[in-house]
Amino acid sequence: MKVITIDGPASSGKGTVARVIAERLGFHYLESGAIYRALGLWVHKNQVGDTPDVSRLLELIDSMRLEFRGGNVWLNSEDVTTLLREEFVGMLASKYSAIGEVRARLLQFQRDFAIAPGLVTDGRDMGSVVFPNADLKVFLTASAEKRAERRCKQLQQFDKSVTIGAILQDITVRDEQDSKRSVAPLSYDSSFRVLDNSELGVDETIDLILGWWSKLELDK
Repeated sequence: MKVITIDGPASSGKGTVARVIAERLGFHYLESGAIYRALGLWVHKNQVGDTPDVSRLLELIDSMRLEFRGGNVWLNSEDVTTLLREEFVGMLASKYSAIGEVRARLLQFQRDFAIAPGLVTDGRDMGSVVFPNADLKVFLTASAEKRAERRCKQLQQFDKSVTIGAILQDITVRDEQDSKRSVAPLSYDSSFRVLDNSELGVDETIDLILGWWSKLELDK
């Protein structure tokens, strides 16, 4: 099964890039972060407190019903696409995704998306843990300042009071959480192609990755 993984830190643009590449290639798309964000939102909605025990988290996972339809994410029949972009949901996703038992329970769920003709997926550990034998593994990154600027512009479409300083602080905290966690930290090795798109536009980033893919296909 053909699989392309695009990993990277928060607001590196990996979701947009992966989605367009999937469309261009006619592949399926999986936004892995939405799964963890949905869990964070589901925990929040169930009001289980700041430090739910692992058994309770696993119960909540088993009660989640997730669907990806028409570019939207549905959690137990509710369209939560906009809610999943909230910063507090992202922080919860980072917190709970660091728990080994949680990641193990969701691992097969993610792998089941790899069906013909192929899959493009983005996240924190798609290439390192979920699909370690993917055909193309990309680590997409950018400076924290550039990522904060992009995220601020995105959020200001819904809330003009959002400031870049607050976003930069959140991104810095999440980078530290994701890179230092003991389970599946945000990382890459020599099997990845590293792409810093601080000075690249979305189209340039997409074209570069599609070029890598075309060359891989030609070399087979």
